[in-house]
Amino acid sequence: MHRYPSFQALLAEFFGTFCLVFAGTGAIVINHSSGGAVTHVGVALTFGLVVMAMIYTVGDISGAHLNPAVTIGFWAAGRLPFSRVLPYAGVQVAAAISASAILRLLYPADELLGATQPAGAPWQAFVLEVILTLILMLVILSVSMGAKERGITAGIVIGGVIGLEAMFAGPATGASMNPARSIGPALVSGTLDHLWVYLTAPILGAVLAFPLCRAMRDRDCCAGCCSREQQTQS
Repeated sequence: MHRYPSFQALLAEFFGTFCLVFAGTGAIVINHSSGGAVTHVGVALTFGLVVMAMIYTVGDISGAHLNPAVTIGFWAAGRLPFSRVLPYAGVQVAAAISASAILRLLYPADELLGATQPAGAPWQAFVLEVILTLILMLVILSVSMGAKERGITAGIVIGGVIGLEAMFAGPATGASMNPARSIGPALVSGTLDHLWVYLTAPILGAVLAFPLCRAMRDRDCCAGCCSREQQTQS
């Protein structure tokens, strides 16, 4: 039986996403204000480490999606009921905006607040973000259990992939892979020029990960996961 997420799950998603955006984009802002003291490698590690920490902190409460694309990817894979998609995405976006608003108060001189911008052509950034998110979502589907995450190594693997992708693709696209992470600083800073890339590409990549996962694994790898999970939570 499908049901809406609990208050605890929504609060966990808000907290986790807030920490992700506050720490990740905060590292970018502080790197700019300090003349590069954090470094690009430091920014990439910050994103990976904060995601890993949040998976272990709230993963058993909400699944620690922290990302509307991941939430939609779980739904597309049949691991999450649609009744949870919009509430999760709503609190994720609200958390990202809140984190960016606090960074604006702390660093009013920073123009972008860590907003994601293509270094080259928008189509290039679009393709990169699709592929980056597809890889991330495929890893998540392979190591996670769905709406709740209790795996011992899942946080390390997922955080590692995010750090890896941010390391090599960050200079090209910002390596967002996360609409909420891009919406927060874009709205607060008013940098909306290429926001469409970071709204559409991660969602497309996350949705494409499911058929690829099924092609590499048993065709019923995700079949019934959602219904079994609902039964155990009822």
